[in-house]
Amino acid sequence: MQLEDLGQRICILGPSNSGKSTLASAIGRKCGLTVIHLDQLYHRPGTDWEPRPREEFVRLHDDAIGGDRWVMDGNYSVCMQQRFARATGLIMLDIAMPASLLRYFRRTWFERERLGALDGGRDSVKWDMIHHIAVVTPRNRSRNAARFDQADLPKIRLSSIREIKDCYRLWGLER
Repeated sequence: MQLEDLGQRICILGPSNSGKSTLASAIGRKCGLTVIHLDQLYHRPGTDWEPRPREEFVRLHDDAIGGDRWVMDGNYSVCMQQRFARATGLIMLDIAMPASLLRYFRRTWFERERLGALDGGRDSVKWDMIHHIAVVTPRNRSRNAARFDQADLPKIRLSSIREIKDCYRLWGLER
């Protein structure tokens, strides 16, 4: 599948630390799309990943999907239905849990600046996040995969880090 086949409103789904934000930013640069990181809408800026009230998040989300040209990364099932209704294409990063966990440790220990981070926030290793990656995400995996499979949109599933890297090359994306 070519990148152009996904249209001008692209949703990127996948487990934490699978590379959603990096891919969204690369696609946004290449295609001139507004990049929307759902983590930044869900969490208050300048905090240690403190969530916003649900109503505020949904309002910010719905305002963001109202645009004509965007690429959005994140799952957040509370508003997935309206996001899919506006989307023109989907990308699912479906990497294994151990890879997500290793990427989480690399991100928190070694990356000072990263795409999709909170303004004024700093990533650090948290037991809640380890639990989310190792326990919660695997439980949600089949539900998210079913939503992806049922969506009547152009879509691509990338099931390994190698497939993601190959896609970067195929689409001429730069990290």
